[in-house]
Amino acid sequence: MTKKPVYLILIISVLTSLSFAQQEEVVSAFTVEQLWSDGAPGAKGSTEDDEPTLTIYLPPKEKANGTAVVICPGGGYWGLAMDHEGHQVAKWLNSNGIAAFIVKYRCKSMGYSHPYPLLDAQRAIRTVRSRAKDFNIDPSKIGIIGFSAGGHLASTAGTHFDAGKADAKDVIDKVSCRPDFMILIYPVITMTKEFGHSGSKKNLLGENPDAELARSMSSELQVTSETPPTFLVHTREDTGVPTENSISFYLALQKAKVPAELHIFNKGGHGYGLAGYLTTASAWPDMCLEWLKDTKLLEEKK
Repeated sequence: MTKKPVYLILIISVLTSLSFAQQEEVVSAFTVEQLWSDGAPGAKGSTEDDEPTLTIYLPPKEKANGTAVVICPGGGYWGLAMDHEGHQVAKWLNSNGIAAFIVKYRCKSMGYSHPYPLLDAQRAIRTVRSRAKDFNIDPSKIGIIGFSAGGHLASTAGTHFDAGKADAKDVIDKVSCRPDFMILIYPVITMTKEFGHSGSKKNLLGENPDAELARSMSSELQVTSETPPTFLVHTREDTGVPTENSISFYLALQKAKVPAELHIFNKGGHGYGLAGYLTTASAWPDMCLEWLKDTKLLEEKK
């Protein structure tokens, strides 16, 4: 397949600060690249739906601190909420010196289900790590953030990973796809419990998935001591994806002695992104940054 061009897009946008009390106008540049320049595995064609991409947001060099985050927008494994759970998040990360990479992973509306979302997320992590020098980042400080079904994808990437293949022909496949940390915001976690999200399960695994497959894709059942440190956010009012999802994952992390922090806010429902319009849940971005600093995953630029 012919290698497709890389697109450079320059936009003027308004970045909202962590507290959302102030705003600053900045110039945000990003590039969009195909995850597989010669065609994605399992591709059914060559349309945009068949081509997962990585949208790359890099902070100014003088502000960059070496930390990077791969972003998985939500959408029930049907579509992707690329704005408030993608581009807005990337700009927030950049405003704090963190490199950001949005994954446009394949999902049901594009004609894809398991295992393709996971393959795309793993490829994104490998790509970022293999090009750490180019992106001016630390290859040991590459995390993943996911919202809703994107949170399930992020948690799956954090519980299903490998160290890469040293003899691979593709240099990207030589490196690990393990994220160094996870940030899970109102995540879908389980595919087996009654508090799971039925729509995400159906779109990812089908109407009546094999029991072992459903168990394998239930992240709370796949936690080990090698699972990355995790920051979780949920709200009590979330009826679409109940808090038990985050709670069950947190308890599994605790049992495995994996560093984790869980915040459950009273108000907020579901799908609020950076939560700028909420009174209590709007604190999560600040809390997340403090957690990253506390765990030495984010070093403040001096």
